[in-house]
Amino acid sequence: MTDSVKKWYVVRAIGGQENKVKTYIENEIARLGMTDYVDRVLVPSEKVIQVRNGKKINKERVYFPGYVMIEANLSGELPHIIKSIPGVIGFLGEVKGGDPVPMRKSEINRMLGKVDELSVQNDNVAIPFITGETVKVIDGPFNGFDGTIEKINEEKRKLEVMVKIFGRKTPLELSYMQVEKIS
Repeated sequence: MTDSVKKWYVVRAIGGQENKVKTYIENEIARLGMTDYVDRVLVPSEKVIQVRNGKKINKERVYFPGYVMIEANLSGELPHIIKSIPGVIGFLGEVKGGDPVPMRKSEINRMLGKVDELSVQNDNVAIPFITGETVKVIDGPFNGFDGTIEKINEEKRKLEVMVKIFGRKTPLELSYMQVEKIS
């Protein structure tokens, strides 16, 4: 089996079940001994940081909800096997009763580049603040206070903000998520 016949296809899946569908496809292919026909099953996702109750939570968000990418040689029964997997709606670009349509080379490169970019990206959020800037505290015990940024600690991802409390300037160490710019 040569790799030149393997192409990328997009499988439509029920939204929110992309990872489950990926596992089902991989298990079914392995069970039937068809691993020669399928190289990769991908669910492109990105790491996002959400703030809930003042705590940072790292979550993984699916980049293309409802879609699973598969690199395979869709010959023989393989398309029917994949379509019969729970959670799979069908192939993208498929005409009723027709063959699945492979992705274009440019789309594949863009998608794979995006996947690599997202996995390499190490929570490097650009620092949206500068020293001397006035910010408003939006989280923690000093919620609602305005202050001036004195120092930025990139390694700890913290800001030293000078806040006036009872007429006195007090330095606070706050994370980026605890302040917002005053526009």
